[in-house]
Amino acid sequence: MPPQTIGVIGAGLMGHGIAYLLAAAGHTVRIYDPSAEWRASLAARLESARALLGGDPTLLGRISAHETLAPAMKSASFVFEAAPEKLPLKQQLFAELEALTAPDTILASNSSAIPSTRIGEKLKHRERVVGTHFWNPPHLVPLVEVIQNEKTSDETVRRTMTLLADAGRKPVHVKKDIPGFIGNRLQHAIKREAIALIASGVCDSDTIDEVVKSGFGARMAVLGPMEQSDLVGLDLTLDIQNVLLADLDRSTEPTQFLKDKVASGKVGMRAGEGLRKWTPESADAVRERLRQFLVAQAKAQASRG
Repeated sequence: MPPQTIGVIGAGLMGHGIAYLLAAAGHTVRIYDPSAEWRASLAARLESARALLGGDPTLLGRISAHETLAPAMKSASFVFEAAPEKLPLKQQLFAELEALTAPDTILASNSSAIPSTRIGEKLKHRERVVGTHFWNPPHLVPLVEVIQNEKTSDETVRRTMTLLADAGRKPVHVKKDIPGFIGNRLQHAIKREAIALIASGVCDSDTIDEVVKSGFGARMAVLGPMEQSDLVGLDLTLDIQNVLLADLDRSTEPTQFLKDKVASGKVGMRAGEGLRKWTPESADAVRERLRQFLVAQAKAQASRG
């Protein structure tokens, strides 16, 4: 895809990562954020991403920050919205974008919870609205879920997936605008069962994490669950499900165990305790372990591509 002018709404954690990866792909990126604080810190955060990945220093010159929306979105062929998860705010932004951009400009929302159907429901040209769920941090994690709602045109999906693939991402087509899309539904299906096992006294959180990391999780980066099912045989998969499914947790709301944890302030690393106890040092060690793994994966992918 030839170089494009791309607008990004939000200079925060997701927005600056989206801007970096698109600029690294050769595009001109204009970021809008009304916060002077976020705009002031943007250059340092972009440079940190560049240094981490060993990118060409000149690519940062393709990124500019703006305090008003109109100049940032002028002549943009794509706009990626990464604003706070508040439906009225997103709807207002998309209404302004419809008035500011060309009729064929693709308007993409990075929401991980709010369906793009709701975000674009008041627009006149809803065929150009699409969901693009990047994973955090977007310049390191390759997956982007491209969510087609009932009004999104096939051409919008095609153009969006082409742009993202050319930028080194792994876009996947989600054909229905459902809560959680694909990734979060799978992730929280595992979390529901894991938390239920802890709450019922089967094991502790350390054991859950060890079973995943040292067991089936160790192969999941190269062998997806559908590939694994075909590998062992669907007959074995059926036999196991005949025994297991009736005994899995089927709660339709979070467990009281999880509610009590949150109510007591034990919300995880930032509080010093969640499903396990944390010191600042142990929490930082996990963050650094994850960062180093994602950087290594990103560099390996870049060398292959």
